[in-house]
Amino acid sequence: MEILYSWVALFCAAYLLQQAWKMLKWAWFEPRKKEKRLREQGFSGNSYRFMMGDFKEMAAMAKEAKSKPMAFSHDIAPRVMPFIHQSVQEHGENCMIWFGPSPAILISDPEMMKEILSKNYVFLKPKSPLTKLLAQGLAVYEADKWAKHRRLLNSAFHLEKLKLMLPSFYLSCVEMVSKWEKIIIPHGGSCEVDVWPHLQAMSSDVISRTAFGSSYEEGRKIFELQKEQGGLVVKALLTDHIPGWRYLPTKINTRMKEVAKEVDSCILGIIRKRMRMIEAGETDSNVDLLGILLESNLNEIKQNGKNELGMSFRELIDECKLFYIAGQETTSALLVWTMILLSKHPDWQTRARDEVLHVLGNDKPDFHNLNRLHIVSMIFHEVMRLYPAAIMLSRAVSKESRIGDVTLPAGVQVLLPTLLVQHDCKAWGEDAKEFKPERFSEGVSKAMRGQLMYFPFGGGPRICIGQNFAMLEAKMALALILKHYSFQLSPSYAHAPHMLLSLHPQHGAPLILHALH
Repeated sequence: MEILYSWVALFCAAYLLQQAWKMLKWAWFEPRKKEKRLREQGFSGNSYRFMMGDFKEMAAMAKEAKSKPMAFSHDIAPRVMPFIHQSVQEHGENCMIWFGPSPAILISDPEMMKEILSKNYVFLKPKSPLTKLLAQGLAVYEADKWAKHRRLLNSAFHLEKLKLMLPSFYLSCVEMVSKWEKIIIPHGGSCEVDVWPHLQAMSSDVISRTAFGSSYEEGRKIFELQKEQGGLVVKALLTDHIPGWRYLPTKINTRMKEVAKEVDSCILGIIRKRMRMIEAGETDSNVDLLGILLESNLNEIKQNGKNELGMSFRELIDECKLFYIAGQETTSALLVWTMILLSKHPDWQTRARDEVLHVLGNDKPDFHNLNRLHIVSMIFHEVMRLYPAAIMLSRAVSKESRIGDVTLPAGVQVLLPTLLVQHDCKAWGEDAKEFKPERFSEGVSKAMRGQLMYFPFGGGPRICIGQNFAMLEAKMALALILKHYSFQLSPSYAHAPHMLLSLHPQHGAPLILHALH
């Protein structure tokens, strides 16, 4: 028996030593090896610090930046990405930072960025178990699975299908404009309104209507849960580098799991209800995203005779969750920064309003006249250049890969700093941090002069599938706002851009609204 105990003890000791070695290799030797290779190729930055990397400094700088508003300026990088901004200042554009034991390099060269975004089978989306609780779907899938979902979703975002969704856009926007009227009329037709929560509510209402049609009231509940989940995920990411932390029954971890289950249950119920209606011929499948997606999915299965070629219930749920997050965040952020910037630049507000009144007159906005709003498009592009919803894109290197003259070892992250590139004076001129929509007077391609220096919706094969949806919704909303109101910044406005799931105004957007009729 003693011999058996000895063998068991020896086995346990050997196992523990093996695990300790794996841990030490992951947390020390592999990061140091990658650091050496990157430094040899010209990347500089802080030396690797065991387990933590640059997290401590990142968190301290982010907390400090968020603690107070900034003077009104479009030079927002020091506030919204302070550590990245400082690293570039100290180490140059080819710099290296540490997310725990994982090194990440910044790439700002247009040709290299274009190559990274085009090689979507080589440079993959980084994966975090936390993001699974928020949404998966097309944004995070890779290779053949991504290609299948992109194909099935394309029909939902075809322009002909988007035209059918315009009445939903209109209804949600009119409801918001009417709410503002009820607020300001008792004050003589002019008063302060924080437009940010109203724009968020309007955008979520659009998503609810266009995703679930007649079930949009249920959709509103899903949005509120997804909004809560987004905040929880952002908080949890601060401890994501600590091994095993996400498995602990902390208050945040527990609530994230509860919300994920509740959202899944709500969406699954809507999907099953809609499938029964489609099978019974009781609904037009072309009126909302879910119907179009279910029809596309059923056609794929029928044509090939294999269920695995379509989407599973789990995948359908994830695509709906992603549509909520991406669609609502992108449009509401674009609209709020547009209203803030037009408040600071009343000349452009007047030009945009004159165009809207000339093109629309007394007509209800439709696809044709929304596409004729050239000045509005210029303004939106300049707003997205200065205040992109995603301030940085990231990709993961799964195997040793080469871009330009650089060979990257597996396990390195590649960061494409959207905000820094779109504010770069070398690319855009000395007025790069000024609001000048005339840059886009001849379109995006002419403004970029053949280089990749503007990519608010990403780029390459994985460019955002919903960009036309977002732009049409934003044009509808701004056109109706400009027809009914003029606006200016309230004295209580505090300029404080900060990143959550997208670039938000930290202290809201209080504006003075003036009714025009």
